[in-house]
Amino acid sequence: MRHLGVHNVTGRASLLAAVLGSGVVQCLPGMPAAWLLWSLAAAAAAVSAGCLAVCRGRWRWYLLAPFWACLLGFVATVARVESRLADQLDAGNVDKVARVVLRVAGLVRIEPGSRRFQAEVLSSMPEGVPSRIEVAWHAPGRAGPYARRFDAPFPDLVPGQLWRMSLNLRRPHGARNPHGFDYEAHMFAQGLRATGSVRGAPRLVGDEPWAGLGVVAERARHAVRQAMLPHVADKRYGAVLLALAIGDQASVPAEDWQVFNRSGITHLVSISGSHVTMIAALGGLLALWCWPRLSWRGRGLAERMPSRVAACMAALLAAWLYCLLAGWGVPARRTFLMLAVAASGHALRIPVNASRLLCLALLAVVALDPWALLSSGFWLSFGAVGVLMAGARWWRPAPGPEPLPARWRRRLGQACLLQLAITAALTPLLGWWFHQVSLVSPLVNAYAIPFIGMAVTPLALLLAMASLVPGLQAAAGALAWLAHGVLLGVMQPTAWLAGLDAASFDVAAPPWWLMAVALAGVALGMLSRGPALRIGAWLLMAPALAWRPERPPQGAWDLFALDVGQGGAVVVRTASHVFLFDTGLRSGPGSDAGARAIVPFLRGQGLRRLDALIVSHADIDHVGGARSVLAAVPVAQSFSSFDLRAHLRREAGLLGTPGVLPPMPRAMSPCRRGMAWQADGVAFDFLWPDAPEDAAPPSAASRQRNARGCVLRLRGVHHSALLTGDIGAAQEARLVRRGLGRMDLVMAPHHGSKGSSSPAFVRAAVPAHVLAQAGAWNRYGHPNPVVQSRWEAAGAYFWRTDAHGALIARSRAAGLRVDGQRLLQRRYWQGR
Repeated sequence: MRHLGVHNVTGRASLLAAVLGSGVVQCLPGMPAAWLLWSLAAAAAAVSAGCLAVCRGRWRWYLLAPFWACLLGFVATVARVESRLADQLDAGNVDKVARVVLRVAGLVRIEPGSRRFQAEVLSSMPEGVPSRIEVAWHAPGRAGPYARRFDAPFPDLVPGQLWRMSLNLRRPHGARNPHGFDYEAHMFAQGLRATGSVRGAPRLVGDEPWAGLGVVAERARHAVRQAMLPHVADKRYGAVLLALAIGDQASVPAEDWQVFNRSGITHLVSISGSHVTMIAALGGLLALWCWPRLSWRGRGLAERMPSRVAACMAALLAAWLYCLLAGWGVPARRTFLMLAVAASGHALRIPVNASRLLCLALLAVVALDPWALLSSGFWLSFGAVGVLMAGARWWRPAPGPEPLPARWRRRLGQACLLQLAITAALTPLLGWWFHQVSLVSPLVNAYAIPFIGMAVTPLALLLAMASLVPGLQAAAGALAWLAHGVLLGVMQPTAWLAGLDAASFDVAAPPWWLMAVALAGVALGMLSRGPALRIGAWLLMAPALAWRPERPPQGAWDLFALDVGQGGAVVVRTASHVFLFDTGLRSGPGSDAGARAIVPFLRGQGLRRLDALIVSHADIDHVGGARSVLAAVPVAQSFSSFDLRAHLRREAGLLGTPGVLPPMPRAMSPCRRGMAWQADGVAFDFLWPDAPEDAAPPSAASRQRNARGCVLRLRGVHHSALLTGDIGAAQEARLVRRGLGRMDLVMAPHHGSKGSSSPAFVRAAVPAHVLAQAGAWNRYGHPNPVVQSRWEAAGAYFWRTDAHGALIARSRAAGLRVDGQRLLQRRYWQGR
């Protein structure tokens, strides 16, 4: 029995070791060379030989099995990665137009004025195009970033269709900021090795609806969406009903996701394990009831196959079909594989305990998709299931007869306790990824789980089925009305709770070792039985939740030039103050750099307020994210070269919300030359613009905004920096004539434009570092190669956010250090 127990532990340890080996690969900056793999194999053989020589009996195999499982997981994942890396866009085809024949491979994402979809490339000219890409088809003359609707004629794009297109192809490239979303990792995990923008007029050349199981599933999703749209398109939460039925989350507004996140019910409005399990249970129960009552050729079906086995097979079939309809995401895959293991064990009468079931599902998901480890949903999904399994001991029956009201009260208390445990256990992971933890989640989930899980989701699925059947359109309309009514009733108190200031709290991203301590505390808290040990274990989470990044000492400063594409956004931090210079670009009605990059960065750094917001000028690539920043972070003071309040009021009208303004700064002032202040031993002063009566009026409106932009200088005890906005050579000349003086760090004026960074300005500033914020392949050609060479010839190191990611400068007594996020956290998929 002792050997059997060790054997069971070794089996689970081996499964987890294989997953660990796969996870190590995802942290590598590059793939190991062949000689390194051979060296690793030789070292593994030597370790194995030593273990066999030292250990005796079965113990040597118990020690070697996890070791070899980890090595196998590592090598198998490296092979998968190398195969995917080889399928890349040739360097000669980058930002060039290629003629391709492709098959629509995924559900088309419908956006105002554009369509996006995944495609399989069947042929290309020239060659060197990856086999799987993402295509963006924009309507000609599409509206700008403030257009809420743009109805353009598009053909009905259906999975399985074959199209001949001319595409401008690029390798996946996204912003790289500390604590930000890694778009390149997301694309690589999906196997999308290039992005293409449609040029000219594509031509439909065929249709292959049965090209493969994936195409069939995606075509079914398309058919369900088209059938449901007439019934849900005009409803407030109609997009959520689509998400519950087929996993189509693209049309859910960003403000709704914010409510879901702050209230902690994101898992309920996505295809989650509970939905798949419910469908499987319904399928199994239906088969269990029908099977004994059916016969074939005079013989009962139960005589041919036990009802238990038939019910397990029916449950798996129902779960598999629903997972395909839902898009086969990580939570769906995890749930299906766990159900498959549990159903197989039940049908074959093989006992499978909870821990073994979880480990088998974990390995199966990673074996099918090693890049699932990069998804937050993977860890949150398995973490929630682990808590549920560990909390199973709480569901104990009453010791004796129990009245019905008392039984329901006990079960309700157990359910609330379990939900509270799940929320607490997932808090470190939520803080790590989203930098925000909901405090109202237990309360909201207490009423949202039964209503959404047991009413809205089944009604949404019935709506999907009824909308597909001719003659049941009236029933489909009634189901849509009922499902939306229940969902609306749930969301009204949820939106109110999410809007409270105390609905959630921000969590700074802790270092990995504090996360390890917190997760160890969660595991001990769930598994331990003694109250003292359990409380002590839960307290291990406190350091990770309370951690804050180290602040600069007195007189020093940190500067973060964020990667916001073709725009400007710079965060300056002193010992106890935080300043933001510009807010990046607005790219759409619900998308801007403030919400996408600046606010997540501030939360990840544990920064909950801004002492000053400086908006250099009113161009959309510098003021576009101001609304989102003001809505998320309290601001004490603002400086701008224009009327910020009037701009936000005008923007509200363009966004279709006239008169709606975010919380405004407590004080608002124009930036003018000579204005200055001190913060923690660091001096700040505006060098530009001059007072209106001293300024020469430029000719064009856009140039006028650039020429009147704020220029801020900061001087600490050790180093100085100059934030220039979009000023041109004329303004630079004025600064030089006034005695600009040497700077240690300069933000390249106007993103490195050839109309800025004049030779006289470069000679006057002679910095050690120049930082240029620019978007990859931007249409302006910023930064200009001549300008970059000019700075480098003057002895400066030229940094670019499009090549190096967010730029981090730290001024200390030991020196001025600048790093790029892409260099600090390099991954093997980067730039590939």
